[in-house]
Amino acid sequence: MSEHRTTVADALLSVEDLHTYFDTDEGTARAVDGVSFRVGQGRTLGLVGESGCGKSVTALSILRLVPSPPGRIVSGRMLFDGRDLLTLSEEEVRRVRGNRIAMIFQEPMTSLNPVFTIGSQIIEAIVLHQKASKTQARERTIELLRRVRIPAAEERVDSYPHQLSGGMKQRAMIAMALACTPDLLIADEPTTALDVTVEAQILDLLKELQADLGMSVLLITHDMGVVAETTDEVAVMYAGQIVESASTRALFARPRHPYTIGLFRSLPRLGGERRRLVAIPGTVPSPLHFPSGCRFHPRCFLFRGRQRCREEEPELRLMAPPGEGEPGHSSQCHFAEEAAQVEVEP
Repeated sequence: MSEHRTTVADALLSVEDLHTYFDTDEGTARAVDGVSFRVGQGRTLGLVGESGCGKSVTALSILRLVPSPPGRIVSGRMLFDGRDLLTLSEEEVRRVRGNRIAMIFQEPMTSLNPVFTIGSQIIEAIVLHQKASKTQARERTIELLRRVRIPAAEERVDSYPHQLSGGMKQRAMIAMALACTPDLLIADEPTTALDVTVEAQILDLLKELQADLGMSVLLITHDMGVVAETTDEVAVMYAGQIVESASTRALFARPRHPYTIGLFRSLPRLGGERRRLVAIPGTVPSPLHFPSGCRFHPRCFLFRGRQRCREEEPELRLMAPPGEGEPGHSSQCHFAEEAAQVEVEP
């Protein structure tokens, strides 16, 4: 992982001030509420946060898969290779989706059709996007299954999803996502349903495939351990907004938002001195009713009844770490300098 920081010029995907809302009987849910980030060419950005913070809706927005109704992309820009995905026609989006941008979902059984073999489902994607014959597509599918290390690929190509283990199903999903050699892979909690050993294998596989193919990756996760192992940069998401972003190295060295600090403090440790885990109090607020001011203030250890936190919504601003300048580390906290002084053991 390098200290390089993605700029507009070298970004494959640039999401700018994205707002995605859902209309409900109770009111408008602001699931994604002004999100901006960039994914560099050949690099991995980790989008981190608790369940319900808007990570998956952000991914669905990029692919223009937000169900409408009740969902709608209200405003923003999503520049992919210089083109705004929001201005493309449905036909143009379909050519991009699955071809240049692919997605792996957290639960493969929701994405694999149980009544078709895994081979037929991958073959369909290749025939659709690559204009290959069925014979060529089958050969390519077997090659892909080998590449994702599914044993006996020539036989497994005719297996149904229920005949595969969880790890094998996820490998099949990766093969399907890579069928058209995408420029950007969105991986939404790709290892959540897997045990620790299989999780490590899948993450290693993704890193290896990224290095071989040179693709960019947007990795959506709640697991800071996964972030440390696999990403170049991190955007921390809370209540529909990005609250901190930096290179992975800089974020782990000195986080500058109380929510990020809370995520680190809640991580278990192996070996060394035993210590108590510190949970973040409360829950992620409903997108129907965000708190006034800073959305994290009801759960924040730095709040201490401060009026500014309660009444004034902070902006995501560039910061310099204590003692030396480091452009590119941003925090959405009125007291980010104070947060930066908090000792954390990442």
